[in-house]
Amino acid sequence: MPRPAPRWWWPTSVAIAAVVGCAVGGLIVMASEDQDDEPTACMATTVAREVLPSVVTIAVTEPTGAGGNGTGALVRADGYILTNEHVIDAAVSGRAAITVRYSDGRTSPATVVGADFTTDLAVIKAEDGAEGRPLLPTGDSDGVRVGQPVVALGAPLGLSNTVTAGIVSALGRYVPIPADTGRVAHLLDALQTDAAINPGNSGGPLVDCDGAQVGVNSAISTVPNSEGVGGGGSVGLGFAIPMSIATPIADQLIERGRVDHPVLGLAARAVTEDPTRPPTGLAVTAVVPGGPAEDAGLRVGDVITEIDGQAADDTEQLVLVSLRHEAGDTVPVSYTRDGESRTAELTLAAPR
Repeated sequence: MPRPAPRWWWPTSVAIAAVVGCAVGGLIVMASEDQDDEPTACMATTVAREVLPSVVTIAVTEPTGAGGNGTGALVRADGYILTNEHVIDAAVSGRAAITVRYSDGRTSPATVVGADFTTDLAVIKAEDGAEGRPLLPTGDSDGVRVGQPVVALGAPLGLSNTVTAGIVSALGRYVPIPADTGRVAHLLDALQTDAAINPGNSGGPLVDCDGAQVGVNSAISTVPNSEGVGGGGSVGLGFAIPMSIATPIADQLIERGRVDHPVLGLAARAVTEDPTRPPTGLAVTAVVPGGPAEDAGLRVGDVITEIDGQAADDTEQLVLVSLRHEAGDTVPVSYTRDGESRTAELTLAAPR
């Protein structure tokens, strides 16, 4: 029998554990060097000492007492904290309260500054301004290499100040995360790591050996049972949003409270000539008047066969094009109309 496929999910704890605030101590990973004089493991004791003061445990509590916890990192003065959207989603609508716990055990209420479901990123602000607490420096996620040692910090199962170490296992992963609402969040160009990430680590930093943040720990993959039910803890497949993506999103959230992803100005559905085979294109079902698609000459009924250099076979590709580009960028499109192959240049626009 074929084995069930892996299941992606967000590592946020389902309840605030009674042991929130307890520290996990004594993790020591000795550093060594290979022939290229590069460390094969971080000195985790040093990294923990330098980074933990910039890491917070985030508790989200609803009026009923239900809630969850995750992790965040201080990234800008006055108490701005970067985390995952799914960590604080209950507070976005105002139905839940947020409390942050610092590494020394002190706490502060916090409020939502902005959240972006599509990229699963959010910024909250500690009401005490995190005065006197260090900011976590941003590292060069574009310079990260496979095999490079990294350290994850967070609050798995509510255990604040937890440190785990591993390596970057792969680069450039695309991880779609379906939500209960039917919407899909998209982790783009994610860093894959075998550093243990568990429920409660969500939103916490993945750092290099210098203690600079290279990613936001966001998702893990587990192996489902024979019924296809996933869950459980780390199996060494964790994924972090690179700071090359997280930082500009955080900047927009802090400055405007929202992220304005560019639009294509069209809607489409997947089509195929053979229902037993994968889709062969995206049929345009709507075109926004005066939008990028109309300006590029696209019409309802056209079938997009390629977009941005990729075969068009899934409507999620339209979302990915929006996420990977900025307003003003030009995207090549190949399509058919009445059996004739055509091409166009679609210039993305800011949302109206």
